Amino acid sequence: MTWLELTIDAPERNIDLVTARLDELGATGLVITDEADFTAFLEENQAYWDYVDDTLQSAMAGQSRVTFYLEASPEGKARLAELCAALPWPIAKREIQEEDWANNWKTYYRPIPIGQRLLVVPEWEDIDPAGRIPLRLDPGLIFGTGAHPTTKMCLEIVERLTKPGQQVLDLGTGSGILSIAALLLGAEHVLACDIDPKAPDVVRANGALNGLGPDKLTAVHGGVLAPGGFRAKLGSRQYDLILANIVADVLISLAGFTAPWLAPAGYLVCSGIIDGREDEVSKALVHGGFRIIEQHKDGDWHSFVCAVEQYD
Repeated sequence: MTWLELTIDAPERNIDLVTARLDELGATGLVITDEADFTAFLEENQAYWDYVDDTLQSAMAGQSRVTFYLEASPEGKARLAELCAALPWPIAKREIQEEDWANNWKTYYRPIPIGQRLLVVPEWEDIDPAGRIPLRLDPGLIFGTGAHPTTKMCLEIVERLTKPGQQVLDLGTGSGILSIAALLLGAEHVLACDIDPKAPDVVRANGALNGLGPDKLTAVHGGVLAPGGFRAKLGSRQYDLILANIVADVLISLAGFTAPWLAPAGYLVCSGIIDGREDEVSKALVHGGFRIIEQHKDGDWHSFVCAVEQYD
């Protein structure tokens, strides 16, 4: 069935007037969202996406929206004409299919070629990788789709630095995209962790899409900032490649105790650093025993490649 999705935007102070008038005209099933709802939604679900576009936040500032639906039939369209004639506010409309309720978000994801060899492919896409290594991903509602500059820079670096047989530690793994890329490029094993309790299931599912089982990819729920817990379980084991695509504040904290986990000839890859915070992060890394050997920038975002001080 096809539906008309109808929306009226208005300043928050006018929203009661809009809903009262729609109610008088017999419009039902009204859904009201406002800036407070949007802000609360972001705060409650901040772990589930890369970063929210400032333009979207600005568009919601001081605004409320009323959404309701009519069948896209001659009767529904006639009803819409009546409402447009009776209301002083413009009504935006679009047609959607009933099956779109669950799946229309998928239209925003397309295959993304990254670096020289990788192709990030949404799991529902059937595509010829044209000589690239397909990295299949069901992004769901969690950080890491390959589209954001922070993830893209990391993938490009991982493509260059990954060697056969490497042991990799992925801190703040999100969807597992960096872990999976490392394994597809030849790493022997990845330990992927995240403070989001949903992440391990997502990582395992995305690993399975790429033929990677627990012998190659271990995904766990845990944080390393606190001295005990998962951090204690890591012990003194060393890794050839440590990946940390997080945020500046967390990277600054990690810098103080991560160096012993890096193998002598290994590399730490840091990303998620917004413009203006790069100097703070670099100072913390140097103070923590690292030497910065590469710095990259894409738009407003920075990434570093580091080695332990006494090695290249």
